[in-house]
Amino acid sequence: KGTIHLFRKSQRSLVGKLTHEFRLVAADRRSWKILLFGAINLICIGFLLMWCSSTNSIALTAYTYLTIFDLFSLVTCLISYWVMMKKPSPVYSFGFERFEVLAVFASTVLAQLGALFILKESAERFLEQPEIHTGRLLVGTFVALFFNLFTMLSIRNKPFAYVSEAASTSWLQEHVADLSRSICGIIPGLSSIFLPRMNPFVLIDIAGALALCITYMLIEINNYFAVDTASAIAIALMTFGTMYPMSVYSGKVLLQTTPPHVIGQLDKLLREVSTLDGVLEVRNEHFWTLGFGALAGSVHVRIRRDANEQMVLAHVTNRLYTLVSTLTVQIFKDDWIRPTLSSVPIANNMLNLSDHHIIPMPSLKAADNLNPVTSTPAKPSSPPPEFSFHTPGKNVNPVILLNTQTRPYGLGFNHGSAPYSSVFNQGFGIPGMGATQGFRTGFTNVPGRYGTNTYGQPRP
Repeated sequence: KGTIHLFRKSQRSLVGKLTHEFRLVAADRRSWKILLFGAINLICIGFLLMWCSSTNSIALTAYTYLTIFDLFSLVTCLISYWVMMKKPSPVYSFGFERFEVLAVFASTVLAQLGALFILKESAERFLEQPEIHTGRLLVGTFVALFFNLFTMLSIRNKPFAYVSEAASTSWLQEHVADLSRSICGIIPGLSSIFLPRMNPFVLIDIAGALALCITYMLIEINNYFAVDTASAIAIALMTFGTMYPMSVYSGKVLLQTTPPHVIGQLDKLLREVSTLDGVLEVRNEHFWTLGFGALAGSVHVRIRRDANEQMVLAHVTNRLYTLVSTLTVQIFKDDWIRPTLSSVPIANNMLNLSDHHIIPMPSLKAADNLNPVTSTPAKPSSPPPEFSFHTPGKNVNPVILLNTQTRPYGLGFNHGSAPYSSVFNQGFGIPGMGATQGFRTGFTNVPGRYGTNTYGQPRP
């Protein structure tokens, strides 16, 4: 019986829960800077969209989508702060680190969808190219470039910083890296800036601004309006090529796959665990990426029966904890399997032959080498027949057929059964049973005692 609450508060709606969590994040001073940049980003996006409409430039629209992506990255940074504040709950036993992985995946996928939209609009513009006004084209380019670089370099976005380093390089990074090696060969001092590889977000911002500057010059000099569409396609392809490796990496994390760069280290640690004192086997191991930089795993360890469970658990955890932050180890001792002889009791209705007809099945061996009584090879030096009391031999599989005729029960008296000679000639029954067959078991090839016949006389 529980307490009755008359004025229980109603459960919060989704908007109420989001508002509560936002207030929790906003209470931290570290998030004030992100909120300020987010407000400036919204104002900048509004001005850029107006300038895209006035200039009729799709290349500037494609570059504005990078500013919208910066807004998504700021939201991801807020989610990262929120994850650090939250503690694991019974529902989310591993914590909330996968929320920031989901935020990175959603941001990169939305950026690629924007790039596909630009490609679709650019294909339509090739059929009918409109006139481009360059009045605010160059101004919008520098405003977007300044704000994007200032946002990327001023705020430490831990999720995107990790993904940009862990994911594979894009084709734009590879081409710039080849060009940087040539430049650094002439000017070695630039190696710290261009090598080993540039930040993909800074690189795409600079490349997009350079494409818009070329577009502005060509339109001003030759009124070549098609170059705006070509620049839009180039910016869209660079956006897609930059975001695709990050989407693949974050998608693999969401699918709980093992990172390729730690497989070798995990194999080495598992080999070390298998050589510990008392460990017999390591099996059912599963390791996956819980969040960015957080590895989780579970493993079953089979140990000897005389081994100390707590000692083995401490050693296994100590070895794997250097690489796996969230680890579950299940220890179980070796279970010796001993063969047991199971005895099955004989049913009561099998103790009376008057209710059953016993049909012995023929053996797989040749009939001439078998003794009709013991169903074993009749050789002078053969071992004792393979049977035990009340148990059929290996070479005989009795088939029990229920008799449908109704007969009175008695103490061994025959009531209308077939004569002995006819039964023996047809192969049914056991010779010499006579009136005592009512007390014998239903197995035809089992004598009363080994070495004697049914009357207790020595076997010849």
